[in-house]
Amino acid sequence: MERADYERLRWRCVRRALLELDIALTRFLDNGFKQLNDEQQQAFAELADMEDHDLWYLISGQAETDDPRYAPIVAMLRKS
Repeated sequence: MERADYERLRWRCVRRALLELDIALTRFLDNGFKQLNDEQQQAFAELADMEDHDLWYLISGQAETDDPRYAPIVAMLRKS
């Protein structure tokens, strides 16, 4: 991921309506994002575009994803 794309992604992670999401996403971005392959990074970016409450339900375990590309990323976010 190019530096400019990464900075836009960081902005999307930091500027959330739910503080819990802000913390979870930026913590993962700082600690785990660089270990992801290109496909996983794209999946994370797509998750970051989700509506706050839908994404929070996934991360908090109140909902499950049907998309197999998102499942490993959601699992990592739950652990971080």
